[in-house]
Amino acid sequence: MHQTDQNNHIPVLLDDVLTILKPEKGESYVDMTAGYGGHASAILAQTAAPELMTLVDRDEQAIAALEPLASKGAHIIHADFLTASQQLSNAGKQYDMILADLGVSSPHLDKASRGFSFTTDAPLDMRMDTSQALTAADVVNRYTEEELSDILWRFGEEPKARQIARMIVRNRPFTTTTQLAKIVTKAWPGHSKVHPATRTFQAVRIVVNNELGLLEQALPLWIDLLKPGGRVGVISFHSLEDRIVKRIFAEYSEGYEAKVTVLTKKPVTGSDKEIVSNPRARSAKLRAAEKINT
Repeated sequence: MHQTDQNNHIPVLLDDVLTILKPEKGESYVDMTAGYGGHASAILAQTAAPELMTLVDRDEQAIAALEPLASKGAHIIHADFLTASQQLSNAGKQYDMILADLGVSSPHLDKASRGFSFTTDAPLDMRMDTSQALTAADVVNRYTEEELSDILWRFGEEPKARQIARMIVRNRPFTTTTQLAKIVTKAWPGHSKVHPATRTFQAVRIVVNNELGLLEQALPLWIDLLKPGGRVGVISFHSLEDRIVKRIFAEYSEGYEAKVTVLTKKPVTGSDKEIVSNPRARSAKLRAAEKINT
């Protein structure tokens, strides 16, 4: 989960990111999910090199919010991180630091109309890039019961995936977040710490934005985009993403042709103090690796 807006600006695991990436004066940096510029601003304070900073985001609201950094000389790319990574790779670029914060940004969650949250009534949207065609409503209303069950099981790790998929199909069409949340809740009578709709909403959001597919393809590119000695950090917010990061870092750190050294034997998680001040840090996990000098 990226940064909040300017009035409530809390980039997640910021101290840990600075400790692990070790920004130095004059170093280059790519933020693959720049959001509202929280991590980037802190790194810029140490590199003092805005012209060597590239900020990527697929969301037009975030792009507009990055204008103050752009006016200092930062390069802005309005694209998903895979497309941007391919562009930078094709251009032969290399960097000292790369960061990707994979969570949904706070403004996405806080702005009801984006349809990411089940706590407020809003259209079923969930698109990070509002110019794309596929929405959450399309997934929920058009996919077959079998497809929905598979999505909920694979991307939401939902134990009642089949039952919920059946209930969704029987009660279609859905137009709002609360309609969907209400039906899902019926599959989980009683109370639990986690809202019963959490896993379903996560699964649908991942499909709408192709989150795991983009990460699988982009992470090897990030390793290639590093200069020797360069550092890459990835912040994930659920086990599906974390497993991908762990596996790819492991693959690239083994054998004679290893490209990186893993800097985090275990993922770095938020301190109790940070979780109190920024509850969205509760599920954040940071893994990092350094490009081997060859």
